[in-house]
Amino acid sequence: MLDQLETEGKLPHIPVFVDSPLAVNATDIFTMHPECFDDNILEYMSKDPNPFGFNGLKYVRSVEQSKSINGLKGPAIIISASGMMSAGRVKHHLANNIEDSRNTILVVGYCSPGTLGGRIRNGEEDVRIYGTEYKVRAEVKVLDSFSAHGDQQEMLDYLDNLNRHKLKKVFLVHGDLERQELFKSALKEHKFQSVEIPHLGQTYNIPLGD
Repeated sequence: MLDQLETEGKLPHIPVFVDSPLAVNATDIFTMHPECFDDNILEYMSKDPNPFGFNGLKYVRSVEQSKSINGLKGPAIIISASGMMSAGRVKHHLANNIEDSRNTILVVGYCSPGTLGGRIRNGEEDVRIYGTEYKVRAEVKVLDSFSAHGDQQEMLDYLDNLNRHKLKKVFLVHGDLERQELFKSALKEHKFQSVEIPHLGQTYNIPLGD
C-alpha cells in the first residue's frame, strides 16, 4: 500500500523502515513467487515491477540497524511485526516513541485485550514496557482491514467443502468469546451440527480410527 502511495506521489519523502526479521524474510519469499500474486498486484506491477520496494524504503536486518532508528530526528514510518506488541523489536520502538504526542501508533491487526497491544488499542493512558511505566501520549489509530486473519465469511468458505455427515465435531479455540459465539451460530446455520467452545482446562476424548 505504501509502495502504491509512493508511485502516486502521495507519500511524503520520509524514510520507511521495515524492522522485523520475520517480515523481512516473508517479503523475500513473496518476491520469489510472483505466480502467487493476486490480480490486483499483477495489474499494479504493469506500473511498478517491484511492489515491495521504493525510494526511501529500508529493510532492517541487524539489531544495530534497528537501534540506530531510535536516533532519528525527523519524521519516519516504522513497520514492525507486533506479536500484539508483546515481543520483538516493536517494544523498543514503543518505549522510544509512545510518550511523544507528535507520533502515531497505527494498529493494523487484532490484539488480545490482556496484551500490551490490547491495552494500547483500548485506550489505556499508562502502560508498562520492560518494567517501566510510560504515558501513552502518542495518537493511537486502528486499521482492522490489514488483519491477516480470515474473517467469518472466509472461514465459512474454507469449511464449506467438508462433509457434514463425516465431520463429528468442530472446536472453536481462537478469538474472543463473543466472536466465538457468533461464529458458532453461523456454523449452525451452515449445517455444522456439533460445535464446541472449550473452556480453559477442559478435556475431550477423541477416538482414533473411527
